[in-house]
Amino acid sequence: MRMRTVVIAAITAASAPMGAQAQAPAKSIKMQSTWPASNTLQDHFRIFAERVDKLTQGTLKIEALPAGQIVPAFEVLDATNKKVLDGWHAISYYWVGKSPAAALFAGPPGGPFGMDHMDWLGWLYVGGGLQMWRDFYQNDLKLNVIVWPAHPSSPQALGWFKKPLKSVADFKGLKCRQTGLNAEVYAKLGQSVVNMAGGEIVPAAQRGVIDCAEWVGGVEDLRLGLPGVFKYHYTPGMHENNSVGELGFNLDVWKAFTPHQQEAVNSAVKDSFITWITQWQKQNADAIEEMIKKHGVQIRRTPPDILLASLKAWDEVAAENSAKNPTFKKVYESQREYAAKVVPAKRYMFPPYSFAANYYWPQESGAPGAAAAKKAAGKQ
Repeated sequence: MRMRTVVIAAITAASAPMGAQAQAPAKSIKMQSTWPASNTLQDHFRIFAERVDKLTQGTLKIEALPAGQIVPAFEVLDATNKKVLDGWHAISYYWVGKSPAAALFAGPPGGPFGMDHMDWLGWLYVGGGLQMWRDFYQNDLKLNVIVWPAHPSSPQALGWFKKPLKSVADFKGLKCRQTGLNAEVYAKLGQSVVNMAGGEIVPAAQRGVIDCAEWVGGVEDLRLGLPGVFKYHYTPGMHENNSVGELGFNLDVWKAFTPHQQEAVNSAVKDSFITWITQWQKQNADAIEEMIKKHGVQIRRTPPDILLASLKAWDEVAAENSAKNPTFKKVYESQREYAAKVVPAKRYMFPPYSFAANYYWPQESGAPGAAAAKKAAGKQ
């Protein structure tokens, strides 16, 4: 009987730390994004927060706040550094005012170098890009934060215009909303660029402050109300054909998480990436159909000379910044080196997306949605 009591006591003692660890005290984490509450980028933020809650069994409760709830949209990174916020959700090219190298971690123009989303994640997780990103924030910008890739909000459209485009010459003199180093690219192509948060685009267009705007495309643009102020929507663009957002925590907040909570965050980052983009692709398809049928938007293919000119302009911008900024040069060359290996190899295996797409879903006049528009017009 004594032996049995001793064994039971030993088992109870051994299991106590495990139970205590599983029931770690709940933490309330306050994070804010740069996105309006109605935006699907904010949906990604909510998906991430919900996934962290489930994986930690409720021990990490993330309050995923939209832009402006605590600080202005473009102040979330600095606010996280100062512990005004515990974390943020944005996209790194918003911080080019601190360093032009920030744009490289958002997936700069051209892929970069032809990389798609999976190639880009490969550079981050296999090619050392994520550590470069964290080192950049912590060492170059002297910020007490830690970062992860977030929403893959791309490929993105060229943008919205009040008049049709025939060539890159039509950019000259247009006042257009652009951000990050993309603003430098389109400035080289003749635009007069204006930087503003997404929520300011529609009022600015209504007042005539801007003639054109780039936001995202598809459902994002529909929710923002862009079809109500612009008639022509041109797609695709080369400026953000592979962009990925970011989320992060104050470094002290992150270090205070248990190992289990940290691993849950790592898993939630990858889970929400897949969950969000699969939903987003369907939402974009529905949005394009609604733009055409309900709002009468003319969705047109971007003239090829604009796509080529934007890549050439980006090469110039990248060369200029590489010459001035050692970190920019280091990151840019790392991306080039990784792409030089995976992109040519991938081309052996992957047929062009347009090959089977054109076979099953040919588009009249090369315009996306043209067949659907003609069918809808016939019904009317």
